[in-house]
Amino acid sequence: MNLKQGAVKQARLEAGLSLAQLGKGHVTAPAIYLIETARTRPSLPTLEHIARRTGKPVEYFLADPGGATDETHAGLLQLESLCAAGRFTDAAALGRKLLDGSSSAHRLGKIRYFLAHALLNLGQPDEAKSLLAAAHSHFEAIDDQLMLAECLGSEASLAYLTQRPGAAELAERALAISRRFKPVPQPTEARLLAILATVHLANKEWDQAISSYQEAIDAAGSLYDLRRLALMYTGLSDAYRETGQVDAAARFANRSIALLEVLRDRLSLARAENNLGLIMLARGDHSQAREHLDRSLGLFEETEVEIGRSYVLLSLCELSLREGFTGNARELAEEALDLATRLDERPNVAEAHVLLGLVADKEGDQAGTDREFNIAFAELAKLEQDERVLRCHGVYAEVLERRGDVEQAYVHMKKAFAASRPGLLQRDGEDIADSASLA
Repeated sequence: MNLKQGAVKQARLEAGLSLAQLGKGHVTAPAIYLIETARTRPSLPTLEHIARRTGKPVEYFLADPGGATDETHAGLLQLESLCAAGRFTDAAALGRKLLDGSSSAHRLGKIRYFLAHALLNLGQPDEAKSLLAAAHSHFEAIDDQLMLAECLGSEASLAYLTQRPGAAELAERALAISRRFKPVPQPTEARLLAILATVHLANKEWDQAISSYQEAIDAAGSLYDLRRLALMYTGLSDAYRETGQVDAAARFANRSIALLEVLRDRLSLARAENNLGLIMLARGDHSQAREHLDRSLGLFEETEVEIGRSYVLLSLCELSLREGFTGNARELAEEALDLATRLDERPNVAEAHVLLGLVADKEGDQAGTDREFNIAFAELAKLEQDERVLRCHGVYAEVLERRGDVEQAYVHMKKAFAASRPGLLQRDGEDIADSASLA
């Protein structure tokens, strides 16, 4: 394999190692000298030893092969093409094959990136995580800024898919890097804006989500592929629903489903059907809501993907509560809680406890209601997501008001207002602290 001129020596000097120290336990000092002076090429095990000793990734030492072709090149092009076409199952199979084979070390970064991209779209974030970390190190080491931006975008997707903090910061950093290029690469910018919009959506920041989705569509112009357009329509629909614009939400939801039906993207279709079910619920059309939510759950079961399934269970729970089927609602909330807990989907864990609190309220169990809301508040405190806290305080205030506990209801309405206007209201010391505790 070809090395960047001077890379081994530079890494050794930065690590403060002598020739003998660098080769210790693997090769001699003269052998390291011959490698540094380009008189011999190291084997992959030797290069990996040098990388470990200097704290650099293997990719740091590799020269760009330029126009050189190897057996991996055609495979990488095919992998990229499969991802672009949305054939993620085929892409994952090819990506794993390329990684298992004797792939060119220089191309490992892109192989890992596209394999991770496919896995994220298949709802398999655990395997994607380590691949993205390795790809990130690769692109940083070879100073490929555009691919680093793409990788950061996928890391943001991973963060919101697994409901981890920091997704917005990753997406914004990726956007900042991509916008240093002149002209700005439109497909990359549009993809990153769509990811940022989805992060805002996951954080229940509806206005920012709508703005970012619209900006993404504008940035893409006529370049957007149908699948990404469908996913953006789904996101816009969700954001419009949450801001009370139900007709606009229904319009974009139907556009999304029409495209996804043509593309036969079952997993994305499952998410879009859940969204349309919630829109029908907001309209008060329980029959249509159940039809779409049942189809969504069926599609999740068909694809055998667990990530995101708890969303549908929570939606069905909310529908059952509206219909007065408290027993069914409890079963759905408990199933969603078990699944979200196992997958560590923390916002959904909190939401499940809110719904269990509402079920307990319907059953006349005041202690159970307070207990579930207490747990929900504790879970939300770990997430630092103001919109979710606002909603939880608002819902609990309504419960307390129906119970006749007007004083506590006022406390939680005030907390909801404070969450919607951070910094505007100050706590009133012991008075608020004492009255805010839940029974």
